[in-house]
Amino acid sequence: MSIDEPAASDDSSAAEAPVTRRAEAATKTKPKKQKAIKAEPPAEPEIKTKPVVEPVASNRSFWTRIERPFVFGFLVTLGGLAAILLGLALSNLSTVIIYIALALFAALGLDPAVRFLERRGLSRGWGVLIVLFTLIVALGLIIWSIVPVVVTQITSFVKDVPGMIADFQGSDLYATLEDQFGDQFESMVGDVQAFLTNPGNIAAIGGGALQVGASIANGISGAVIVLVLIIYFVATLPGIKAAMLRLVPARDRANADIISTQITDSVGGYVMGMVTLAFINAMVVLVLYTALGLPFPLLLAVVAFLITLIPLVGSLLFWVIGTGIALFGDNIVFALIFAVVYLVYMQVESYFLTPRVMNRAISIPGSLVVIGALVGGTLLGLLGALVAVPVAASILIIIKKIWIPRQDSRI
Repeated sequence: MSIDEPAASDDSSAAEAPVTRRAEAATKTKPKKQKAIKAEPPAEPEIKTKPVVEPVASNRSFWTRIERPFVFGFLVTLGGLAAILLGLALSNLSTVIIYIALALFAALGLDPAVRFLERRGLSRGWGVLIVLFTLIVALGLIIWSIVPVVVTQITSFVKDVPGMIADFQGSDLYATLEDQFGDQFESMVGDVQAFLTNPGNIAAIGGGALQVGASIANGISGAVIVLVLIIYFVATLPGIKAAMLRLVPARDRANADIISTQITDSVGGYVMGMVTLAFINAMVVLVLYTALGLPFPLLLAVVAFLITLIPLVGSLLFWVIGTGIALFGDNIVFALIFAVVYLVYMQVESYFLTPRVMNRAISIPGSLVVIGALVGGTLLGLLGALVAVPVAASILIIIKKIWIPRQDSRI
């Protein structure tokens, strides 16, 4: 027994020797330097499409599948009455709906500025506070600096209408039109002058002095309501989005999040782009009218800002209005210069400014822009023309991301 024990210890030491040498070799081996892996940009989230299996059509007709005709007719009648009551309620709440839509639109337009500040390291609360403070200060400066001047120029415009018409009657353009159309054109100009110089007609246009005062009060109260709603919407926009996503089934929540993000980004980029283009347009009009000595430059700049918010046709519409007002000035040559220069600016805006400013908004066909602006303007006036393009863009996103993939996956 004593002779076998050293042999066992030798075997164990011989077995442990290679292990020890491998461990020492591993410790002496220097770690290899890993190559730096370049960070790849995050991939755009994709919407997961699910196959749609069409249900098997029944051989029985719809009317033969009705088990309780009386209950069915009663429910249909109740549904019709509910639809009528809902329509009446919506018609009575149209003003409130317009306020909400306008405030939500403005909030979506301000949200990119808030996210820009978030990317610079600020919290969302501070970003919202800075953006809203800047908005309120800008609105206050505009009201303080522009509104009194605009009111003065409107009053001066009404007082100067007879003199402007008299100057127009003494111009070469009036002589050319009178030679072409005869006494009918002269009588038409006289009727226009008589109408505009009668204060009763001006009051009748607005429905009387009381109606004008009520309209001004409603406009001020509506502006305050919209401003308050903008503050709430901008501050709680992520919470509103999260709450709306909770209403979607869990299986479709990821796709709904992707689509809603694309829609809000598109609408926000569109609103910011249109406001930027309208501001540039107003500055161009102000500079041209001031440099050429045309009447009411600040008033026409405000009108240009409001009208050019209408997509695609706003600039053309103001070109007609601005040229027409410029023709009533002292020098027709300056009016023609304004018409030519502004027409050149319209081309620069269409082919140079718009593609760069509106690069984040979704591109939609021009025919849909015109149709949407006409439909929206007919239904809701100026507000409808403004929201027509973002609504059309949102519908196109839904069609591309939901309808077309679902149609492609139908079995």
